[in-house]
Amino acid sequence: MEWFKIDDVQPADTFIKKVKADGKSICVVGYEGNIYALSARCPHAGEDLSRGWCKEGKLVCPVHRFSYSLENGRGSAGQNDYVRTYPVKIVKGEVFVCVSSFWQKIKSLFSRRKPFF
Repeated sequence: MEWFKIDDVQPADTFIKKVKADGKSICVVGYEGNIYALSARCPHAGEDLSRGWCKEGKLVCPVHRFSYSLENGRGSAGQNDYVRTYPVKIVKGEVFVCVSSFWQKIKSLFSRRKPFF
C-alpha cells in the first residue's frame, strides 16, 4: 500500500478532480464535507467520471447517467456494476489516497486469515 498526496484540494471544498496515482486514474470527490476516491473510468461506457457530477451521495457518469455510490462504488439498482474505491485520509489538512497493487491486495487477503489449527 502506498499513500499519494493529492495537491490543490481542501477538505472543506466541494469538488471533483481527476488525479494519477501509481499509474491509475482516480476521481477524488469532495461532497458534503467528506472526501472520497473512486476509479475515474465508468465501467459501463469507459467515460471519464471526473466530468460528471454528484447527486444524492452518488457520482453520476456524464454520458449515460449511470451513478455510483461515493462510499462503496456500487452502481445504482439495475446497473449490476461498480467502480473501485480507494481509502482516503487527511493529515494536517492535506489529502492522501491509498493505492495498492493487485498483488498487494492478494497478499493482504491471505495475511489476515487465521490458521485452521
